[in-house]
Amino acid sequence: MLTVYDVIAKKRDGGILAEEEIRFLIDGYCAGQIPDYQISAWLMAVYLRGMTAEETSILTDVMLRSGDIVDLSQFRHLSADKHSTGGVGDKTTFIVAPLAAVLGCKTAKMSGRGLGHTGGTIDKLEAIPGYRVSLSEKEFRAQVEAIGVSVIGATGDIAPADKLLYALRDVTATVDSLPLIASSIMSKKLAAGTSSIVLDVTVGSGAFMKTQEDAEALAHAMVDIGMRAGKRITAVLTDMDQPLGRTIGNALELEEVIAFLQGDDAGLDDLREVSLTLAAHMAANVHGISPDEAYRRAYDAWKSGAAYEKFVEWITAQGGDRTWLCDPTVRKSAPYAYEVKAPCDGYLAFADAEQIGLAAMQLGAGRKTKDDIIDMAAGIRMYRKVGEAVRVGETVAVLYTSDESRLADAEARFVSAVRYSDEKPQRRAHILGVIRGDEIEET
Repeated sequence: MLTVYDVIAKKRDGGILAEEEIRFLIDGYCAGQIPDYQISAWLMAVYLRGMTAEETSILTDVMLRSGDIVDLSQFRHLSADKHSTGGVGDKTTFIVAPLAAVLGCKTAKMSGRGLGHTGGTIDKLEAIPGYRVSLSEKEFRAQVEAIGVSVIGATGDIAPADKLLYALRDVTATVDSLPLIASSIMSKKLAAGTSSIVLDVTVGSGAFMKTQEDAEALAHAMVDIGMRAGKRITAVLTDMDQPLGRTIGNALELEEVIAFLQGDDAGLDDLREVSLTLAAHMAANVHGISPDEAYRRAYDAWKSGAAYEKFVEWITAQGGDRTWLCDPTVRKSAPYAYEVKAPCDGYLAFADAEQIGLAAMQLGAGRKTKDDIIDMAAGIRMYRKVGEAVRVGETVAVLYTSDESRLADAEARFVSAVRYSDEKPQRRAHILGVIRGDEIEET
């Protein structure tokens, strides 16, 4: 007869848990039959001893089956999703989703809210007047069928076991465990029901994974889980050592997205390269074409304006105000703005994405607690990126907020997050690697 004590002890001693043991533990905890303190002990054992790929896959399957599994079978092999492990200025969903739809993918996406740097995807969408983040299942499916894309808030019934486990991990110092991270992410992605998945695994100061080695390990683990579940899956490693694009903050990021989709990519080579690459791998997975051919199609869809038209179609289909999208004069800006000036001539040598994200949060663009209210107009616009020349007194960035008292602390954090150099620094590549199956292709 299985006992919780025996399962904990087995993992504590480095043993490999059988499927029935993992299911017994997680199902029992979700049913309220196993107390927090025993699951906490097991989480620490996993943190210290790790899990095999097979164990991690089983844990993922148990968690995804703890709640609803979305049925997207009506879209057959065309259903596709993109997930990012997070970053600062990460606005790629708003570009990738319409691009993928133009390329023939069916993107039925459920996203979450943010806690920390800035708002999550759903928070950002709520910066658009009228946008409905909640649709009935019938409306959701019908929109994806008709125009190829819909993005709504995740329901509380998707992978509830993950929510319970994460709450414990958060207070027991077991968050930073690769198998627990991988199973947490993939349980939600697999429960979302899509046939193919592209993972944007960010690397750097503003990412969860600070080193490429750690990011590659996480990417391999998630790709392995997806393959075992029968999904077409690709992981793209992208740079997050500085903010993506030139804006951080909800409405600011959407304004940048709109300008980009309309063809203005000046100074946005990072946003362009990452977004087109992610969309290309979505199309490659769905249609069985080469990533290079898919990239060419994605570029054409962006350059022709087709992706912008699809973006407007998507947003307005969910109630978003077309005038807000198309007429920048109706968008309300923050009442307070502060220019950060360059202290010297030279080059911007470093811009710590995490600290800049925290500065944006101090301005009101993100939440310290889940109950905080986001200031949609708050944020930061970067006028210089790493490697670009500066002259003394030139504007490096502008900080925006609706609460003037927030400016001083945010400005101090931003100033401490950037460094300057007499010599032009070498920029990191935007795409650091691609993992398809068990192989990594260095770019």
